[in-house]
Amino acid sequence: MPEHPHHLRPQHPHPFPLPPEDRRRSAYTGWTRAHWEATADGLLHATAPYASPRHGLITLPGPRPSSSGPRSDGLEGFARTFLLAALRVAGSNGRDPHAHLSRYAEGLAAGTRSPTTARELTPADPDSWPRIGTIRQARVEAASLALGLRLTRPWLWDTLDDSVRARVADWLLPALGPSPVDNNWWLFGLTVGGFLRAAGIETVRAQAAIDRALTRIEDWYRGDGWYSDGDNRAFDHYNAWAMHFYPVLHAHLAGDLTLLATYGARLHAQLDDCTRPFDANGAPLPFGRSLTYRFAATAAPWLGALTGHTPLTPGATRRLASGTLRHFLDRGAVTRDGLLPLGWYGPYVPMLQSYSGPASPYWAAKGFLGLLLPAGHPAWTDPEAPLPAETADTARPLGPTGLLLQSTASDGLVRLHNHGSNSTLAAPDPYYARFAYSTRTGPTADGEPLSDGEPLPDHQPLPDNHFGLLLDGHLTTRGPATPHATGPDRASSTHTPRHADGSDLPGIRILSATLVHGRAELRVHLVTGAAPGTRVRQTGWATTPDGPTAQLHPVHGYDTPPHPTPTGSTLFGPGTRTAVLEGSTTSGPGGTLFVALASLTGDPDPAPVHTLATTHLTGHGIHVTWQDGTRAQLALPRPPTGDDGREGQGPGGKR
Repeated sequence: MPEHPHHLRPQHPHPFPLPPEDRRRSAYTGWTRAHWEATADGLLHATAPYASPRHGLITLPGPRPSSSGPRSDGLEGFARTFLLAALRVAGSNGRDPHAHLSRYAEGLAAGTRSPTTARELTPADPDSWPRIGTIRQARVEAASLALGLRLTRPWLWDTLDDSVRARVADWLLPALGPSPVDNNWWLFGLTVGGFLRAAGIETVRAQAAIDRALTRIEDWYRGDGWYSDGDNRAFDHYNAWAMHFYPVLHAHLAGDLTLLATYGARLHAQLDDCTRPFDANGAPLPFGRSLTYRFAATAAPWLGALTGHTPLTPGATRRLASGTLRHFLDRGAVTRDGLLPLGWYGPYVPMLQSYSGPASPYWAAKGFLGLLLPAGHPAWTDPEAPLPAETADTARPLGPTGLLLQSTASDGLVRLHNHGSNSTLAAPDPYYARFAYSTRTGPTADGEPLSDGEPLPDHQPLPDNHFGLLLDGHLTTRGPATPHATGPDRASSTHTPRHADGSDLPGIRILSATLVHGRAELRVHLVTGAAPGTRVRQTGWATTPDGPTAQLHPVHGYDTPPHPTPTGSTLFGPGTRTAVLEGSTTSGPGGTLFVALASLTGDPDPAPVHTLATTHLTGHGIHVTWQDGTRAQLALPRPPTGDDGREGQGPGGKR
């Protein structure tokens, strides 16, 4: 069946021609392999005019350079679009009617002729690549270059002059050393090593880089398909299209069945989780960093189909991937000139990281991995099948992450409640620190001016989906979350709140829990260690005027009605409003309990959220009877009150 009508939004004109839709084979999206090929060609043609004189760098327009400088940004433009060209040509078994590879062959020769330590571009040297040992971002781009060369070896590498091959190899070799960043960056060395070993270059060093990377990421494997991205609790989409992408694709390309058995099984487990946060309208979940890579989120589902390690049917894989690619193209994520700007749909600076440069979005090339599947593969020929989000209501924890997924089939909307994933940054990151995220809302932008001119309370940005204390007129931020017990319909965590300057509030702890059913969310917070009379604030979902309907209702502990407050922009648009509740702590020895009901829905004319549940508080916890008669119990033992990091028993109960 096709998408729900109320999921559709006015379409933006596509900047390049696409073939006719095929609604017989692709009832949900209308898209076929030919649409993917045309999109890849269009993106590549659009970036070609920005190449340097001998095609060594591709320097795209943008609001600012990355922290690595313009020359590194030019290499990024070359490397990431080259990966797209490599997938396009390799997927056509070497057929290259648009001569994509010839431009990159010239660029390989020019970029490596005299590698430089200079960060800036100059008229005298517009083509040279930065050295990996000088600009560490070059190591990241080396992985895309090496993977592209590995995929196109018969049609590109094997045709280059010996001198050019030697220069390219010399430029790549430093990437085989230890990673300067102790996270997924180890896998860039693995990817370079995989190509060099396959090409017979420094095979001992190459194999050592592969082994070193696989050994390091093993320290971060947490089970059920999930890795942390380093010695931390950073869980997001990097799990699927970085931590799994490189090892599984390397094992597949090397024909290493032993490696593939291990890492393929992990990919299968990961896909059982990571394919669920896709909205029925095609949107991936905007949670975590590097969101400007957009439809790179489809790389892992394609990889599962490519290697046979996937829980999805072939038709569901294409429906997910085509739905996501079309979602972004239909909403203006590609400019009239055919370029991918820094943003989500259109440009959106507040979601960017310091390493984001004008060409960074072209890591979306990973999402074209499906082109490696032959045209006759069932993933291209089978009828599209529905996504998990549109088949049944779902509430489930995601492995060991502390994340709770909630989706509703009536509107296809997906929500994610965060009780355990933390940013690697010292400062609070709105793309990790919120208690909840969805496929149709985004975090409010810290410091972004309001579209309607109304002042915010306390003259500071108002975060959505947040619970904090009001101290001296400033709202506390959320410290790193320590997860507790999870269940089929719940997740919980504790954290030490922080002052606005990032310092901890010793002696104060907040135990938080989320219980979900259908579209309803019971949000619970137990505050201990705060002085009596301390004001607290709970916020709901930040929605745009044309977005879904958000509701927030006080159940216990709050003394104000919900007050809709202007909260500026999100990556979905300007003019958001967010409901706010407030209350005060008391002097009770067990802390102060605050309970609210929340809802986010795309259904028209939803019933008030307070009608979705009846709650009864006892000395042992909260008893809930949902609207359909289902019952649940949430136990709330006292959390630790010191700042020693000890964990208490988490909320539990049976349905």
